[in-house]
Amino acid sequence: MKILVTGGAGFIGSNVVDTYIAAGHKVVILDNLSTGSPSNIPDGVTFYPVSIESKDMDTIIKIEKPDIVNHHAAQKSVPASVENPLYDLHQNAEGFLNLLESSVRHGVRKVIFASSGGALAGDAPIIPTDETYVPRMISPYAIHKYLGEQYLHFYAVTYGLKYTVLRYANVYGPRQVPDGESGVIPIFITRLLADQPCTLYAYADQPDGTTRDYVYVSDVCRANLQALTHGDNEAFNIGSGTEMSTSAVYQLIADLLEKRSIPLNRAGERKGDVKRSVLDIRKAAEKLDWRPNISLQEGLKRTLEWQQQFLS
Repeated sequence: MKILVTGGAGFIGSNVVDTYIAAGHKVVILDNLSTGSPSNIPDGVTFYPVSIESKDMDTIIKIEKPDIVNHHAAQKSVPASVENPLYDLHQNAEGFLNLLESSVRHGVRKVIFASSGGALAGDAPIIPTDETYVPRMISPYAIHKYLGEQYLHFYAVTYGLKYTVLRYANVYGPRQVPDGESGVIPIFITRLLADQPCTLYAYADQPDGTTRDYVYVSDVCRANLQALTHGDNEAFNIGSGTEMSTSAVYQLIADLLEKRSIPLNRAGERKGDVKRSVLDIRKAAEKLDWRPNISLQEGLKRTLEWQQQFLS
């Protein structure tokens, strides 16, 4: 297959690109490099430094004629979406709609959409939370991801464009950089390696911090591979199904680095932060034939090895 990966120079997208290439597929990357890195682009892969909201994207899809569009380009920060909802709308809703219009216009067969299980299922009354839960969204990021899912349904019904939605838990692993918009894992690792204290943002009634479901990036890549031929017109949670507090994750990293004496400073909550988020992943096991293989302990070891090389 020929697959166009938007955001293919970013953390998750570039790992997905490598997985597709290893499976024998031809890949084209579209990324404006706002957060992605040229170093993540494999040699010989066609690359377009273009934003999804650009008019040039339509020409690219017309020329390349991909069978599949895998959409990972996004504004990825929940706090940033709270601070600037209009920018999040522009990137995560209008840009995606532009991509869908071009996909229908030029014969794309299917779109794989990276959505957010954590933002959409967070603070649900039933934990772990499955895909039937109707989200109560508390951030523009979550609102626009859910809007993207609804647009996909519209284009499937109206134009026959197939899709698979992958609702990610908190993804971590190699190539995730501590840029302030990433998850806590690379931030904790970077600061602990530099012998600097870390900050825990916590609600008053949740002193150990918010809880999350952490999934290693190679497991996420396998889900994207399965979605090429499975799961048409459905949404799937992609996570571990295990709930971990932020302070517990910090302790695991501190133990692995033998940095137990460095303090974890407490701070107040951040607006838009979901208190608890854990995903029920049984549907992905049943219909995508997908299950996570990498434990958090093993994933953190692999991430540490990569980040130590990255920082050296």
